[in-house]
Amino acid sequence: MINSRAGKRADINMLVDIPRLISAYYEYTPNPKIEEQRVIFGTSGHRGSSLKKSFNEAHISAITQAVCEYRKSAGINGPLFIGIDTHALSVPAQNTAVEVSIANGVDVYIAKEGVYTPTPLLSFAILQHNKNSSQIADGIVITPSHNPPEDGGFKYNPPNGGPADTDITSWIANRSNELLENGLKDVKRVSIDEALHSNLCNRYDFVTPYVESLSQIVDMNVIANSGLKICADALGGSSLSVYPKIKDIYSLDNMDIINEHYDPTFSFMTLDHDGKIRMDCSSPYAMASLLKHKDNYDLAFANDTDADRHGIVTPVGGLMNPNHFLSVAIWYLFTYRKDWNQNLKIGKTLVSSAMIDRVAKSISKEVYEVPVGFKWFVDGLYEEWLGFGGEESAGASFLKFDGTVWSTDKDGIIMDLLSVEIKAVTGKDPAEIYNELEEKFGRAYYGRVDAVATTEQKKILKNLSASDITANTLSGEKIKQILTKAPGNGASIGGLKLITANGWVAMRPSGTEDIYKIYAESFISQEHLAELQSDASKIISDIFKANR
Repeated sequence: MINSRAGKRADINMLVDIPRLISAYYEYTPNPKIEEQRVIFGTSGHRGSSLKKSFNEAHISAITQAVCEYRKSAGINGPLFIGIDTHALSVPAQNTAVEVSIANGVDVYIAKEGVYTPTPLLSFAILQHNKNSSQIADGIVITPSHNPPEDGGFKYNPPNGGPADTDITSWIANRSNELLENGLKDVKRVSIDEALHSNLCNRYDFVTPYVESLSQIVDMNVIANSGLKICADALGGSSLSVYPKIKDIYSLDNMDIINEHYDPTFSFMTLDHDGKIRMDCSSPYAMASLLKHKDNYDLAFANDTDADRHGIVTPVGGLMNPNHFLSVAIWYLFTYRKDWNQNLKIGKTLVSSAMIDRVAKSISKEVYEVPVGFKWFVDGLYEEWLGFGGEESAGASFLKFDGTVWSTDKDGIIMDLLSVEIKAVTGKDPAEIYNELEEKFGRAYYGRVDAVATTEQKKILKNLSASDITANTLSGEKIKQILTKAPGNGASIGGLKLITANGWVAMRPSGTEDIYKIYAESFISQEHLAELQSDASKIISDIFKANR
């Protein structure tokens, strides 16, 4: 159900109390005996709020100590890059992480002059360092992505530059909770003053090397010479440190930059579908203010707060559905990147649109289908056998012109710039190209619905097996396949996917919120999509009843 205030600016009384939020970070002590107050790594790291005792000084002390112990056990002896986004809890969390890391004798690199650091820039920095040094580096990104302003987040990226896999995050989470249970007695720590003045604490320019290298992955010359009028919306996030540098280095006088000022309350945002402030660049409600300007630009685009997601706005299509732009990007890259190895595969999550499969078949490329989470694409990008990895929630990355790795984490900045390259090269905006894909392969009706779920219900969903499904049909069509493991790599879905001749549904619990998600797609009609969602909801309801 859509909140009545969705798409409208937040009232002042809805804005988070920043001093109270920061005070709670230091003053509240989590109880590790309470599940919601423990360290829990979902698909994108540990997330929570200091007000709920799920993201506090104790959590970050414990997680950072665990990271230091992990990297020592793994023989990681180089610098630890630490980047933060513009959420209010990111700065105190960085201070804590620096204090603990320095106390553990780790060489730390943080952004100079307090500059915010997008996730893809940290991934890029790790890979560039490790390509040129025998001292192996890894990194920490302090961000809850597009989550509301009161949230904080913490991700670990190992030496391959991408999100850590489940084995690593499970080890870190388990050790973190041991440290919490032991009252942090084994956590090493120095004062912030001592840490910042230590010769182990280095200030690093994450922005300039990344921006200067963009011409290796996106045709910046064709963008600069196109004359296209474009708009970059930082949504008050960490890309506000990047787009001015892009504009300067590549002389993009045709690019306007908006929402480039720091505001930890994000008071300029329009409310998301549920009436919350959320910097989700794939939501038409959160993007309502940029959508008002769609006819003033040839292309406009935005990023979430850590710039690992993209949102593309065109005069033809408004805000593009992420699945639509993924399909277009895949078609374009595998058609126009002439120097790429012809055996490169296309990575997609199993809840991404089946349109991708149809596009891939038309250009004779193999699809590598994995569970939800960008971590499943890291090896393929790092080892350069995946040309592209993309997920339904507007996150993707791809290889450079020469077929070598760029980043192994999601990069919303290159995806935004790619949309401009596509327009400049083909003369069509991405929405026009997607319409042409639908004419060839049929129209896809895609949707996701969320519902409240208890911790116990989420566990039930995560551990479903094919035998738990007694239904034989979905929306009148026979269920052809029941998947609990991803076809590409055989990894557990953490839920399940049901496939019919003309549609599919996937059901899985959220890793960070008290909800479960139903993804569905129909190649028949909007009504058929609604029937798929309804049938999936009934299946879940029956499963919950059976497990009472």
